[in-house]
Amino acid sequence: MENFKTTNVYNVVILDQSGSMFDIKREAINGYNETLQTIQAAQRKHAGTQNHFVTLVVFNSVSVRTVYDRIACGQAVELSDNNYRPQACTPLFDAMGATLSKLRDMLDAETGYDVLVTIITDGMENDSKEYGIEHINRLVSELTELGWMITYIGANHDVKAFTQSISIPNALSFVSSERGTRDMFAKVRTCRTSHYERIANSLGKKLTSDFFEE
Repeated sequence: MENFKTTNVYNVVILDQSGSMFDIKREAINGYNETLQTIQAAQRKHAGTQNHFVTLVVFNSVSVRTVYDRIACGQAVELSDNNYRPQACTPLFDAMGATLSKLRDMLDAETGYDVLVTIITDGMENDSKEYGIEHINRLVSELTELGWMITYIGANHDVKAFTQSISIPNALSFVSSERGTRDMFAKVRTCRTSHYERIANSLGKKLTSDFFEE
C-alpha cells in the first residue's frame, strides 16, 4: 500500500474590522463564510493528506481580536453580526505583527507544514502602536523565506506600492463596493482551491508566490 504524507495546512485570515468596512459588512461576512466553506471542502477532498486548521483575527483600534486560533476547520464558526462589528481605525501592522509572530513561534518545532495567510483591508494602516513598517517588512521577509504563502487584498489605496514596501509577494486590489467585494471573494476562493491542489501535487515544495494566478 502506498504511504501518503499528511500536511498540516494553517489557514490564517486577518480581516479588517474598522469603521470603513461597515458599508460592505454583509459582503465581508458572507465572503469569509464562503471562504471557510472552501477550506472545509478542501479538508474533505484531501482527507488523509491534508489537515486544515483555521485562525481568524479581526482588527480595529478597539482591539486586535482572535476569534479562533489553529482550530480544526470543521470546528470553526462562521462570522455573523454578533462577532463582526466594524468600527474605529485600522491598526494593520499591529494585527499582522501579533498574529504572524505568534504563529511563527507556535510552529517553531514543527516541520512539513504549509501556511496560507490572507490579509483583507479596505484601507491603509493608520493606528498601530506596537509594530512599524520596518518590523513588518522584516517579519514578512523572514516568513516568506520559511515558505509561507502570504497574500494581501486591499482597496482604496495603492496596493501594489504598499505590498512592495512590506515585501508581500502576492497582492490583489478590489473595489470597495457590494459587487466589488463579492467578486474579490469569488476570485480568492478559486485561487485558494487551486493552491490546495498545488500543495497536493508539490511533493513538499514550498509555495510562496503566484497565488492569484488561476
